Formats: sequence, C-alpha cells, structure tokens
Amino acid sequence: MTVSHVELGGGRIAYEAHGRGPLVVLSHGMGENRGSFRHLVPLLVAAGHRVASVDVRGHGASSVGWPTYAPAQVGADLLAVVRDLGGGPATLVGSSSSAAAVVFAAAEAPALVDGIVQLAPFVEEPKLNPFMRVGLAAVLRSPRLFGLFHRSLFPCDRPADDAAYRRAMVATLREPGRMAAMRGLIAPAEPHWTARAPEVRQPVLVLMGTRDPDFRDPGAAARAARRLFATAEARMIDDSGHYPHADQPARTAAQLTEFLAVTGA
Repeated sequence: MTVSHVELGGGRIAYEAHGRGPLVVLSHGMGENRGSFRHLVPLLVAAGHRVASVDVRGHGASSVGWPTYAPAQVGADLLAVVRDLGGGPATLVGSSSSAAAVVFAAAEAPALVDGIVQLAPFVEEPKLNPFMRVGLAAVLRSPRLFGLFHRSLFPCDRPADDAAYRRAMVATLREPGRMAAMRGLIAPAEPHWTARAPEVRQPVLVLMGTRDPDFRDPGAAARAARRLFATAEARMIDDSGHYPHADQPARTAAQLTEFLAVTGA
C-alpha cells in the first residue's frame, strides 16, 4: 500500500490510488478513514477504473489543525487530489458528511468533475430530542462511544473484518485533534450544500441503504436529495445500512459501475 499526500496551505491530504482507467475518487464520512472503502475499491478496479480513496482532512493519515472542516473546503481537497492525479475528470463519491463536499466540488470545478455520487446524504439536519442531543454530544467527544455508535449503523450485514477496522478507527480517533476534526465536519456552515445543488450540471446518483438507521424513511430522504439537482436519480440498496459500500460492496459496485458508464468515467 502506497499512501500519497497533497500538500495544501493548511496541511496535507492523504490518499491511495489503485488501478488504471477513468478516475473515481472516494471520500468517507465523519470519524472514518479511507479504509471505509476497502471492499469497494478492488471491485471498481476490476471493473476498469482508477480509484483513489481519500482521508478527509483531520482523518486517517491526513493532518489535523485545519482552520475549517466545512464541506466546501473538503470539496476543494478532493479537487486537489484530482489535480494531483492528472486533472481527471473524475467521478466523485461522497459518503455521509462527504456527500455534501462532492456537491461543492462539482459546482466549483465542472471541468474536473464528470459526475457525483452521494451515499446517504443529509438534506437537512436530523431532528433530535433533548435526550438525543445529549447523547450525540457525548459521542462526538469520545472515540469509544463513537465506535459503539458506528457499529449501530450496520443493522444488517457487516464485513468479516468489521471489528478490526473499527478498532483501528477508534485508535486513530484517540490521537490529538482527531475528535475536533470529526466535530468540524458536521458543524453548521453556510452555504449549505443544498443551496449549491441546482448549480450541478453533471449526472448525479443518490444511493442509500433501505435500512439506514440515520433516517426515518431512507427512500424519502433519497428522493428529497434527488429533487435538488438538474439531472439526478435515486437508487436503493436492499438490506443495507448507512454504509452500503461496506455492508453491501458488490451491490454498491454494480450500481456505481452502471452509473459510471453514463458519466463516461
């Protein structure tokens, strides 16, 4: 495994790239790292793509201490990776919190982005009662509690190496600055990605698990996201939770390769 870095003004972004062919860039959600896509990457490579999995700023092997972790800046980081890999164009895939980042990237640099995929995007902030807010605040400050929460987002199948991945993830979150970075990813920031979505002219795929516990009605959430774009479709992965690329990698890869044929990637 060879990890590359892009040096930017506020720090460095780590990524690893595999395969040959049209470029696909994968970006994980809060608290995770590029290992989230460990089962998806080989399937996309086998389908004929060059695949780069990125450690979002403040996560994995990327540096901490950034002045902001807002989605617009995460999107700019993804564009920096695309440029570092020759300028693409690339299809950007964003999971959970990163689903917002790929929208900003597509709107800001259409020449570098030929399509985007949102995995489990949040169109609006989840409505939490006071008890849930207290619980969330605790989760966002404790690597151990985040690990327990992360496990709950797999209501169906789990990868065979799920426990090992989670232990490594939690160990990384114990490093100085990591939990602050995680909180920064979901801190309110303007403009919200939904305000930029109408500017996206590239093809868009919204992909969600039918049993995603982060949403009262995952299908309705997917359709709500789809309606924000000029050209978009929503698809569901059966028996999948918040991370379809992890709990149903083969089904997710099948949906992505079909979409990539449309984008030309």
